[in-house]
Amino acid sequence: MSSSRTPSPLQEHLKSPLTWHYAGFAVLLATVIFLAIRFGLDWSATNGSSTEALVVKQFQLKALDLQTAPLRGLDKRVEDSRAEMSAFYAKRIPRNYSSIDRRIGELALRGPVRLTSVKFTQGKPGSELTEISMDAGITGDYQQIMRFINGLERDENFFVIRGLTLTGQQGGSVNLRIQVSTWLKPLDAEASGLPHTPEPGAANTPKPTEKEGE
Repeated sequence: MSSSRTPSPLQEHLKSPLTWHYAGFAVLLATVIFLAIRFGLDWSATNGSSTEALVVKQFQLKALDLQTAPLRGLDKRVEDSRAEMSAFYAKRIPRNYSSIDRRIGELALRGPVRLTSVKFTQGKPGSELTEISMDAGITGDYQQIMRFINGLERDENFFVIRGLTLTGQQGGSVNLRIQVSTWLKPLDAEASGLPHTPEPGAANTPKPTEKEGE
């Protein structure tokens, strides 16, 4: 007589379709959880890199903004500078050599001081202006000389005092040597016929034009 072996509860449980359904669901759920965690980590890393790149770009943009700031409105500033330069030339630069000589004579009378051995020369022509130099002796008391010097410095014509040297003194009278510069436009300087300013240490230079002050 043959005997049949009764399957154990575990074997019956494994044979049940419901068991395999639960097992498949568990595996699928684990896979979904793993992928969600991986996606979250990748997103966090990507988001961090994007934020860092954005910050770097913002710093670069700010640096570029600071570098280009001085150039903003440059064309307007250049135009304004040219207008100011033209106004300065029209108001402060003498028209010709005669106007320079005449104005210095008027200031000397206003001092009053006495100018002697007045010598005018012209420097090398520049692109815009040519320097005109005056070297002269000046005699007067202290107040008269200071009045003359202040008149030169404040005059509408553009005069620059290059040097003052004491050459003598007698009683209340003072003798000085004065060097003054002003400027003419190159064509006006050329038309003046003034000799060129000698180079320092140059020999055999032409004698400068001399005018006796009043």
